[in-house]
Amino acid sequence: MEFSGFSKKALPFLKEIKNNNNKEWFAAHKSEYEEYILNPSRAFVQEMGEHLQALEPTINAIPKINKSLYRIYRDSRRMGANKTPIKERIGVIFWQGNNKRMQSSCFYMHFSSEELMVAVGVRWFEKPMLDAFREYIKDDDKRSELQKILTTIKNKGKGYTHLEKGYKRYPRGFSAEMSNADLSLYKGMATFKTFDPKIIENGEELIQKLYEVYEDMLPLQQFMYEVSLRVKED
Repeated sequence: MEFSGFSKKALPFLKEIKNNNNKEWFAAHKSEYEEYILNPSRAFVQEMGEHLQALEPTINAIPKINKSLYRIYRDSRRMGANKTPIKERIGVIFWQGNNKRMQSSCFYMHFSSEELMVAVGVRWFEKPMLDAFREYIKDDDKRSELQKILTTIKNKGKGYTHLEKGYKRYPRGFSAEMSNADLSLYKGMATFKTFDPKIIENGEELIQKLYEVYEDMLPLQQFMYEVSLRVKED
């Protein structure tokens, strides 16, 4: 299936979910979800995946639920989770390597009726990834390399930014006297940018915009992939 963009009805449909977030309403409108969201998402993964594999041949682009696509139903059983049953934004992930998709360096995007967000890296660290990240950046040269990557991306002047620090105290092995020690205070390491969500309606423009962002942020993808190779699972 060729990707020509998402339907102009996709964003209004997501707004309808926001206004009618219950399983009964969604069941009655499931065919619209498949037409406006799910089928175009599968086509998008195939086409965008081919472009990304030109940047990184080992990128995973699998147009299936629980692979590059996410379930539309939210897992509300987790502590602190959003308790509404249906997700109001649509995420797509292209991850690199054999680790869990959310704990591998990835090219990511999501869209809702309010925004399109494009990101690269790892949005939050589970303990094995956090340990690998901290161990990797104990090296002065690696911290310097990562800081240079973040600064270079931000200085492109395209509105790119990165996650804020999540911890206040330096972990073991780091101190304020070390250069770029603040990098050890992050709970995730990703850069991102937001766009007007209507871009999704023009397939060519969407692919072009995302490819430009992903190419600009490629050095962070490569750095975090090196981190992921050092993850030690329990």
